[in-house]
Amino acid sequence: MAANTNYQLSQEQIDHFMRYGYIILSNCFSQEKATEWAGDVWERLGMSPTDKSTWTDQFTHLEETKKEPVKTFAPKAWAAMCQLLGGEDRIAPESAYWNDSLIVNLGTPESEGTWPRPADLQGWHVDGDFFMHFLDSPEQALLVIPLFTDIQKGAGGTMICPEAAKFVAQHLYEHPEGVTPYMVPLGENKEVRRDLSFYLDIVKNCTDFHEMTGKVGDVVLLHPLMCHSKSVNSLRHLRVITNPPVALRSPFQFDRDDSSQYSIVEKKTLAMLGKDRLPGWTIKGKRETVVPERLKKKNAPRKTDL
Repeated sequence: MAANTNYQLSQEQIDHFMRYGYIILSNCFSQEKATEWAGDVWERLGMSPTDKSTWTDQFTHLEETKKEPVKTFAPKAWAAMCQLLGGEDRIAPESAYWNDSLIVNLGTPESEGTWPRPADLQGWHVDGDFFMHFLDSPEQALLVIPLFTDIQKGAGGTMICPEAAKFVAQHLYEHPEGVTPYMVPLGENKEVRRDLSFYLDIVKNCTDFHEMTGKVGDVVLLHPLMCHSKSVNSLRHLRVITNPPVALRSPFQFDRDDSSQYSIVEKKTLAMLGKDRLPGWTIKGKRETVVPERLKKKNAPRKTDL
């Protein structure tokens, strides 16, 4: 596949991101690249593609064995990421690489052929279980989902809820002191809530859901405050994605003197708040890392949320 580092988002794509908080880019990397990274997935899983009795784990997050610069692996996606975030110079250097830490969803015998309502899914959240959250947090600047298998409706594609993102944005705006990954404001008893109830309460009243389907080589780019959940693989087709993190060198800015310098992601955040600018807005808490619950349990497997 030829490099496409000069790729430019169309106005239609930008409008779609501003309305729904995501875009899906097609043909970002080749079938050959996908095979290079995911062709041995069954061997790595220790399962048989033709014997479902060996599919003992519904979700598996495989360890990294290789990595490559996004600019060469998926140049079109890298160009779009840079545009959404306001330029390559704003992206943290470590975010310029993807690896083959594959996320596999095989479904279960019990869920095969079932079609639950998206609002009833129990995994709704926003990414970033390792830091205190602020409206301008740089640690999670985009949610990125490269597809390493074709994913059709009902085959375990990540479920998103675009209308819920504005409630997350408003909550963060109202709490400049910072909140935990469970959205508990700083100063409140952090032990009170260590679950996803904040997100579940929002999503249960929503009606607009999108399942992230597509072809091998497609890449989904989503706003960092997008509520999403792993979904049921009703068809029990092999579903393989990754979820490479994207961070910024510096926090998002919502009080720029030159409005032309707002990134598309910043504009979307402001639009969700019904604002053009946040004069004088600043955080009032300390940026700090959090030890995720998944790492507090000895020998716990890596969390799989997609």
